[in-house]
Amino acid sequence: MTELLNKLRKFDAYPKTPEDFNIKTYGGATITIISCIIMSLLFYVELMSYLTPNITEELFVDTSRSPNIQINLDIIVPQVSCDFLALDAMDSSGEQHLQIDHNIYKRSLDLDGKPITEPKKEDIIIKAKDEEEAKNVSCGSCYGASLDPKRCCNTCEDVREAYRERRWAFPDNPENITQCKDEKFNEKIKSAFQQGCQIYGSLVVNRVSGSFHIAPGKSFTVNHVHVHDVQPFSSTSFNTTHKIKHLSFGTSIDSETHNPLKDTLAIAEEGATMFQYHIKIVPTAYVKKSGERIYSNQFSVTRHKKVVSILSGESGMPGAFFQYELSPLMVKFTETERSLGHFLTNVCAIIGGVYTVAGLIDSFLYHSVKLIKRKIELGKFH
Repeated sequence: MTELLNKLRKFDAYPKTPEDFNIKTYGGATITIISCIIMSLLFYVELMSYLTPNITEELFVDTSRSPNIQINLDIIVPQVSCDFLALDAMDSSGEQHLQIDHNIYKRSLDLDGKPITEPKKEDIIIKAKDEEEAKNVSCGSCYGASLDPKRCCNTCEDVREAYRERRWAFPDNPENITQCKDEKFNEKIKSAFQQGCQIYGSLVVNRVSGSFHIAPGKSFTVNHVHVHDVQPFSSTSFNTTHKIKHLSFGTSIDSETHNPLKDTLAIAEEGATMFQYHIKIVPTAYVKKSGERIYSNQFSVTRHKKVVSILSGESGMPGAFFQYELSPLMVKFTETERSLGHFLTNVCAIIGGVYTVAGLIDSFLYHSVKLIKRKIELGKFH
């Protein structure tokens, strides 16, 4: 039995040196402390890497498209009041959405950007009901502008619409028009450039290429052409400087690829400036370790601005215009857990590697110092 134990002892790969022969030095202590610090830092980095899910990417044709896409936005126009701003959207299928405000909030701001009113949400459906109820109200005059003699103009906007149809210039001073006087139209004109406006919320559009824009004036169509009426002002009167606080498509995820226009400030250096944003949308799916799926959209954007006026020869109208196209491909990110065996292997490599290198450095320094001392004693060191 004793012989067997003696033979077993020969397999010891870690022979022990008697403590009487151990020599401890200040240099060795310093190297040991530095080695422990390095091992701790590398272990922490490896641990964080292990706890972070491994993400794999896939690219394939998107065959799981939903019929709609949600646009989330938060845009501030600091020098035009909410009464003279409209948000419109249209898509390549030909469907137009005029005066989108049933999912959009508007909040008036002072020139310093501080809110002065509560957010207002108007519903198109409610407006339609009001029009039906208005049939029982007395018929207001259109002041000779209506093509239909039986038509009623009960609001200032009705009168303006009748003037547009006749292609008459709307009076600069509409106080003589009862409907506009009742709606305090003159007060709105006075505050047109003394207030700012924050437009935020979300809208759902068809999942096809399209566009939306924020522009001054009331929007309407004439012979299938989308135009804005900026009367009683000229286009050059509107400063379309704006700040995009947020813009995303689908589920809102705060990242550079999902919201690259975050806190973008666009400054109009001249009147009647048209800002254009050309957006390329890439559908994106995230699959978490738990199996939860999140569908969103990444996008890239190209910006351009120009001054539109008769003098400059550029066509268009002032405002912020966003045109978007959808990619037929989808990017899929999948989270998976990292291998525990790989983590343990790296930890062993860190400890063993640092320990071995530190031992080599300590041995080199020890023998170098010992050799120098010996030469000094023999008087051979120069």
